[in-house]
Amino acid sequence: MDQVVDIADFQVAADPRATLVTYSLGSCIGVAIWDSKVRVGGMLHYMLPESSLSPDKAKARPAMFADTGIPAVFRATYELGATKQNIIVKVAGGSQLLDDNGTFNIGKRNYIMLRKLFWKNGVMIEAEDVGGSLSRTVRLDVATGRFTIKSRGRETEL
Repeated sequence: MDQVVDIADFQVAADPRATLVTYSLGSCIGVAIWDSKVRVGGMLHYMLPESSLSPDKAKARPAMFADTGIPAVFRATYELGATKQNIIVKVAGGSQLLDDNGTFNIGKRNYIMLRKLFWKNGVMIEAEDVGGSLSRTVRLDVATGRFTIKSRGRETEL
């Protein structure tokens, strides 16, 4: 059963029948985390790197920003029994769409913030598919940890 993760949202699940899915990752980034021991998964679809851009929006929707959404999805999986040492992290998105000149570089800035937060907290990324100029749909199977990316009609596993 699909649990859709909307833009600026996250979902967590401990149900082995669940598949977390988010659509249309462009400059946004999708972060999938999975604990292989307790089989708990989480997925975040964030839009912007820093909550300081809009503190009011960050309070109302922490998943909109990397610096508030990433800690929130990790905490939510911990509440379901996941532990930091068992979590596997996979990442997709961060494209440069509708910004041919690189004026805003939202995708790149989103990715830099993610790497900075993970480095600071000792979190390693097992696999990633970031950058480029394409949109992606990602899925995380909570039972197996299988993480797939669909783009331009092709589906691949990371």
